[in-house]
Amino acid sequence: MELEAAIRTRRTHKVFGAEPVDPVLVRELVELATWAPNHHLTRPWRFRLLGPSARQRLEAVAGDGAAKLRRAPTLVAVSALSTPEDPVRSQEDLLATGAAIYALLLAAHDRGLAAYWRTPDLLRRPEGCAALEIPATETVVGLVYLGPLRQPAAPPDRGPVEDVLISLD
Repeated sequence: MELEAAIRTRRTHKVFGAEPVDPVLVRELVELATWAPNHHLTRPWRFRLLGPSARQRLEAVAGDGAAKLRRAPTLVAVSALSTPEDPVRSQEDLLATGAAIYALLLAAHDRGLAAYWRTPDLLRRPEGCAALEIPATETVVGLVYLGPLRQPAAPPDRGPVEDVLISLD
């Protein structure tokens, strides 16, 4: 798939096929994600592929939100290393991790997978982080849902570029 086509056709999917994504393929997606730009090559991202026990722990603390965690057969929690003593680095690392997630989403799309990036409130709370063994030294950036594509999603209107591009002299 050409890059421009991938960017324009990648969609958020909330409906997935039932088959889990092969862990070897998840590893390939994560490896590609690690090519995202990151200041000073800090490699701040951490990807956690949730197995059955991790999913059960997360669902146990999710309460009413557990059903949303079951939307996709494969879940990957993504966090960024945090350096409170250097807030600029923390911000740069957080943004680099967001770029890595986007690279993962594009790579998944290129391979015909459905994907969804969200940051559930549960992962902003200590019990959610504890369920996934995410230490306080990391900031959760998102939960990536992956699975077989079950139905295509139409592209939303993005509006004219003039609404967001500001030209300065």
